[in-house]
Amino acid sequence: MKRVTYKDLVAQIAPQIKEYFPWDIEEKLDKGDDMLFLDVRENQEYDTMYIENSLHVPRGILETAVEWDHEETEPELVEARDREIVVVCRSGSRSIFAAYTLMQMGYNNVSSLKTGLRGWNEYDLPLVDMEGKSVDPEIGDRYFANKLLDFQRKPVK
Repeated sequence: MKRVTYKDLVAQIAPQIKEYFPWDIEEKLDKGDDMLFLDVRENQEYDTMYIENSLHVPRGILETAVEWDHEETEPELVEARDREIVVVCRSGSRSIFAAYTLMQMGYNNVSSLKTGLRGWNEYDLPLVDMEGKSVDPEIGDRYFANKLLDFQRKPVK
């Protein structure tokens, strides 16, 4: 059996997910669309910077956060099955998986932010820090820059 990579999985799922670029979301917000931004990054990522008023549910607890009677239950998310939800992550891949999961669990209006918060920041849309203060896009650029270490790269043979 052929080994499937993370990129392969994203490519398989992506065609089933509605994706919006940051400028598409900006247009929808300008028209007054009511969207719930669902940030599925890890705690330390979210704590650094995020879209103001977004709901934070790390990808690892998503399935229990969307249902009652779990320690991770997020009532706003449980009750949002018909609300427009835009799932966000760093680059737009984890959000594809999360959007797919939400659709499988009965959510009817889910999309993923294509390019993720990296693209959101590059398009100069606002992000805030833990204290709710605006983050300078240049700081965002440095934060979202690819930081692969040598030992994380595929060895050259």
